[in-house]
Amino acid sequence: MRILYKSMSIITAIFISNFAFAQDITGVWRYIDDQTGENKGQVRIEQSTDGTYIGKVHKITPRQGYTPKEICTNCPAPFTNKPILGMQVISGLKTQDQTNYTDGRILDPVSGKIYRLKGRISPNGKKLFFRGYMGVSALGRSQTWIRIE
Repeated sequence: MRILYKSMSIITAIFISNFAFAQDITGVWRYIDDQTGENKGQVRIEQSTDGTYIGKVHKITPRQGYTPKEICTNCPAPFTNKPILGMQVISGLKTQDQTNYTDGRILDPVSGKIYRLKGRISPNGKKLFFRGYMGVSALGRSQTWIRIE
């Protein structure tokens, strides 16, 4: 009987510790172009007061042969003709479980389109896999972001 209690205590401790150490997506992330594989810039993800996550453009990286846009000319209101640097491009992202996030929105400042967003963080917390889509997830784009800090 004593062994059973010890086993149950160990199992309970492991279960609780897994929830206590859920991966956190806050911090600065380098986002990679899903079509060219090049570094496009950095986004700082923070948790807002309502518990959802937001992301703001932290840095824009110029690439050879491409001059990044500074103003969001194609974006819908309230983003129209606003500077891209510092712009909130992720909103409403919610924790689904320890590694998955859902129900967010992401703005592509180049096209001006707003996509639904879901994501998953790697077990080591160093990569963030995002899927932006309209309608169904199968019709969308995926990006891998790399943690900077």
